[in-house]
Amino acid sequence: MEGRRGEWVVLQVSGEMDLVTSPAVRQHVHDAVAEGRHWLVLDLQEVRFCDSSGVGVLIATRRLMRSCSGRLRLILPPQGEAHGSHVHRVLAALGVRRLFDVYPDLTAATETAVGPLSA
Repeated sequence: MEGRRGEWVVLQVSGEMDLVTSPAVRQHVHDAVAEGRHWLVLDLQEVRFCDSSGVGVLIATRRLMRSCSGRLRLILPPQGEAHGSHVHRVLAALGVRRLFDVYPDLTAATETAVGPLSA
């Protein structure tokens, strides 16, 4: 689930981000910050379902990274795929998609000079 790429900690999440799995994601984020790692990529390409508790973890992670002058970047599932579209729809429906810097892949997300995709 966790890896490193240069200065970035990469957390790969797959399956579902829901009431059962969200605490584990939150703990991995807190562990990375406790280790002094403040540049974080959440790779959600393999997430097929995300409920409000999963969105809550994303928002809490954003808040945490901002509080420690860190950086947070997301990689979302491809929008055209059936399972990937769900994550996009949830974030858009809740009006939180615009809060995140979203990148198309891990290479782009871990390059310092590259800008995010537009919402």
